[in-house]
Amino acid sequence: MRVLSGIQPTGRPHWGNFFGAIAQYIELQQEHDGFYFIADLHALTTIRDAATLRQNTLDAALDLLALGLDPSRATLFVQSAVPEVTELTWLLMTGTPMGLLERCHAYKEKKAKGLNADAGLFTYPVLMAADILAYDSQLVPVGQDQVQHIEVCRDVAGVFNHEFGETFVLPKAKTLEHGAKVPGTDGQKMSKSYDNTLPLFGDVKSIRKQIMRIVTDSRAMEESKEPDEDHLFQLYRLFAGGDDVQAMAAMYRRGGFGYGEVKKAVAEASEAYFADARLKRTELEKNLDYVHQVLRDGAHRARSVAADVVGRAKKACGLTL
Repeated sequence: MRVLSGIQPTGRPHWGNFFGAIAQYIELQQEHDGFYFIADLHALTTIRDAATLRQNTLDAALDLLALGLDPSRATLFVQSAVPEVTELTWLLMTGTPMGLLERCHAYKEKKAKGLNADAGLFTYPVLMAADILAYDSQLVPVGQDQVQHIEVCRDVAGVFNHEFGETFVLPKAKTLEHGAKVPGTDGQKMSKSYDNTLPLFGDVKSIRKQIMRIVTDSRAMEESKEPDEDHLFQLYRLFAGGDDVQAMAAMYRRGGFGYGEVKKAVAEASEAYFADARLKRTELEKNLDYVHQVLRDGAHRARSVAADVVGRAKKACGLTL
């Protein structure tokens, strides 16, 4: 089955990105034909500095490869390296109802805040549909807040299929299971928007300091606490093995501990969990020629698939003689 997902290079990945999405991409590549792209065209709606976008795109490739994306199992490429996608976007936009785009979350939220929404943001869902349809994608792993985009994609493809005949594969969403369960340093869902993230990579000591500053409640040390209701425990559970999690849960219910003890355990467990990825990323940074070759190879395969799909669409709507 063809699986596709894109990651915006708008900043370094955090724990929420990994457990909410990336870890499952890595898992899906074991049994499916994975197409994973770095969505630099989408990032243009927020990043207006060329050097920053280039560096973020390279960092995203390094991060994904370090975390376990395997180029021999999955296709990794940069979105803008496949110009067929932007060509397909126009074909789709000619039949996309304005009302459909006006109902999309990102546009509605920005307008509700009284902010100016540019054409890029407004037509963003059509580019996303082209991203999916260009590769005959069958399954798209997304968070619950992104399901609407898959529904829009199916609607847009359905309009085209209805008018010009069966052309596109209609994808299905695979809702990611763990995205809402990764709390940030303030207890809310970990998100760059909330400025409460913990990075996957970076100086270990600095990350540990961030962990030690995680907000906790004011209950007394001796008081019993329900572990599943505590965000520190939820973070610890992401990294620790079954026996250690059980022991930590028992300590919570027993009471007689300080949150500093738990924070230290979270720091140690997370450092051990990502140790191999950090080492691999350091090695990849010394071999950027390999990284660029992976992206070139991925783009070559992606373009081959997308060219067939776009050719099919152009023939269907009369753009080829």
